[in-house]
Amino acid sequence: TADLWSVYSKPVPANGRELWTLFLQCSCVTVVIGGLFYNWMFASLEYSWHLSTAVAISFSLLLLLSLFLVHPARCVFSMIMPTLGTKQGRKLLLSTCIMIVVVNVTPNIISNIKSILQVIKCICKNSSESLLNSTALLETASWEFGDAIQENVHSVNIYRPMNGHFQFSLLKNSSLIYQQMHLAGEKIGRDFLAVEVLVKDTVRVGNKLVAGFSMLYLSFESTWYLKNYLTNLRFDNFYITKKLERLAVDRKAAHLLVGSSKNLIRPTGLKLSREEVMLCLVQAMLLTVALMLMLVVMAMDHFAFSVADTAVKKAAQFSTVPVALNIKYNAKIGILPFLLKLLQLPQEELPLQNFERSYHHYLIFSSAHCRISPPTPPNPSVLLVVGLLFCILYAIIFLETYAHRLCRKIAGSFFESWEEKRALYLYKKLSRKHKEE
Repeated sequence: TADLWSVYSKPVPANGRELWTLFLQCSCVTVVIGGLFYNWMFASLEYSWHLSTAVAISFSLLLLLSLFLVHPARCVFSMIMPTLGTKQGRKLLLSTCIMIVVVNVTPNIISNIKSILQVIKCICKNSSESLLNSTALLETASWEFGDAIQENVHSVNIYRPMNGHFQFSLLKNSSLIYQQMHLAGEKIGRDFLAVEVLVKDTVRVGNKLVAGFSMLYLSFESTWYLKNYLTNLRFDNFYITKKLERLAVDRKAAHLLVGSSKNLIRPTGLKLSREEVMLCLVQAMLLTVALMLMLVVMAMDHFAFSVADTAVKKAAQFSTVPVALNIKYNAKIGILPFLLKLLQLPQEELPLQNFERSYHHYLIFSSAHCRISPPTPPNPSVLLVVGLLFCILYAIIFLETYAHRLCRKIAGSFFESWEEKRALYLYKKLSRKHKEE
């Protein structure tokens, strides 16, 4: 492994064997990165497969030429890998989490809301139809009752200014109501579809922009680090490296490293400083806020499914409501009632007609003919994937410091002569500080 890394980090291969080894290394790296790049574009960013294939092949060929021919490019590319463990890597993973939640959870929420609206539409349609039918029942009852009154009037042969029927203003054509309800349902469906498409498109475009910016920034950050590393001896130069230890031992000044242990750190050490721990905790709190927002969205998905499932089940269990209309009418006529009352004689009434009928109707709130799409349960794999990605994100927060140290070590292995100059500069700085004290 050390020999392979030595060949990979050399500015120029020493012989033909190292040249072929370097080409094979660059080819293997290019194939792996090209495959990941294609999968990222096609699966995560949702580009078409032919565009993803063309871009991945072009990117792989360009990467192969850059790695094989340009030594600093190999260094920058090698530093991009640990840079993924920094805040830029977190941005990429966080954008992936957002894309997963929006693409999988938001349509599910809208679908369940549509099921709830379909239940409401079904209840409104059937209840309005039942109410219209009930008015027809009232019309029938009124005319039969009016006919009974007319018979009584005819039997006594008195003047009748009215025909004795009740007049109802009924809506004979119910298609207007159904048409308005259908138009309202179609409008609500179009509105929900427009919102769903808008959210998907916005998040998809935003995710592509974030991904592209993050990839460019990863390359820029690695290039910026290498530029400062090669031009500024003071940049990121506070590590107790092996070259610095060897230099101090050769000049019999090992005590300089012991006395400055509070200001210097070992690049291979696992201990974090107090500032590094506090920074990690602040970043973990910000990441927790993002996690809570995503959990709220997923909780809304479960809540929408629960409400939709309950609404559909309850709508299917709605029983018909019986409505009964009872009409009881007794008509009698008295013989000289005023004279009999003056003479205090018992009054006699002759019955004309008794009218007693019952009319029955049923109010229906739900029907098997209603088109209600079944509620869609939440996808448990979304929660699993998001949870796994957030575990990686929390791990990256605490690994960011070590990733930064690894970038410095990679730069030092590619430019060993410059690393010796940096160690000499740090040694002289410690010597001056020791003399001043």
